[in-house]
Amino acid sequence: MARAAVLHAVGDKELDLRDDVTAVDPGPDQVKVKIKATGVCHSDLSVMTGVLPMPIPVILGHEGSGVVTEVGDHVTNVQVGDHVVVNWSPDCGSCAECLRGEPYLCMTFIGQTFTEPRFTNDAGPVFGMAGCGTWAEDIVVPYQGVVKIAEDVPFEYAALLGCGVPTGIGAVFNTAKVAPGAKVAVVGAGGVGLSVIQGAKIAGASTILAIDPNEAKHPIAERFGATHTTTLDDLDETKGLLTLGQGFDYVFEVVGKSAAIQTAWAATRRGGDVIVVGAGAADDNWQQSAFSLLFEGKSLKASLYGGCDLKRDIPLFVDLWRAGKLDIEGLITRRIAFDDLNDAVRALNDGDVIRQVVLFD
Repeated sequence: MARAAVLHAVGDKELDLRDDVTAVDPGPDQVKVKIKATGVCHSDLSVMTGVLPMPIPVILGHEGSGVVTEVGDHVTNVQVGDHVVVNWSPDCGSCAECLRGEPYLCMTFIGQTFTEPRFTNDAGPVFGMAGCGTWAEDIVVPYQGVVKIAEDVPFEYAALLGCGVPTGIGAVFNTAKVAPGAKVAVVGAGGVGLSVIQGAKIAGASTILAIDPNEAKHPIAERFGATHTTTLDDLDETKGLLTLGQGFDYVFEVVGKSAAIQTAWAATRRGGDVIVVGAGAADDNWQQSAFSLLFEGKSLKASLYGGCDLKRDIPLFVDLWRAGKLDIEGLITRRIAFDDLNDAVRALNDGDVIRQVVLFD
């Protein structure tokens, strides 16, 4: 029996914090992980509101780290006792997307999320968000769903390497491939937006504009590398000052709203790149004229999971952290206990925090 946070119905404002949940036994190609730290991410809220569909009942959480406690007979990449980061979008290695070198687009295991419960309790089977459910003490995932990490990396840092950090920095490195000296703008200065800002700084961008209506976030964005900040109301004036009215080379949308995509599009120069990072709703449509799509020469790019291959990219992120170039500690607003999860959900919904991390021990 283990503690876990269960969502019983879309639209519920609070989670059912239980202590009677059991993870399924690992199969021959699966591993069992005792979760040590897990982040509270906006995508978790999106499951609660129905923006991101998941089968119900479901244990939330997809950004986590822990220790391997069991391995199936066919597992060779990790062993009991290894410290690991949970990969919520594991790659099968054999589908068309994987063979093209796009593991972040693999749907093999994501599809199983909707058909294979990962937990049970007295009421019956329970699913895990994205096949994970890291808001539980024990989880079972495919062996591809964990990446071994050095034991000196704190679990709360490792947890953020499972979603927020790769989604943001990966969008810069992998999707946009930001060039040194480029002018970058970021729409949304939340946890992932701050990782985009850090990535742009590491990549050598000369100008990094953080765009957020909440001015309280502006000094935080500057701390992570933004050279300038603005609200939506002052964006046109700021674009004029920083780019002589031409627009930015790369603009990242990190909100998950069609209006934010339009903001990003308008802030991008002719021939520049708009990179969509935020996870939006299926019915939140954005449109652009065929004339503009052709004659403005802009590229609209999706950046799912930062275009990352976590096996390749997590060691890079750890090296950047060790070199003092990647600030993970600064992303953590507070460390909380499992019993504080509902308070954490409310704080995230109110926009009062960057990243909260649950420590199970």
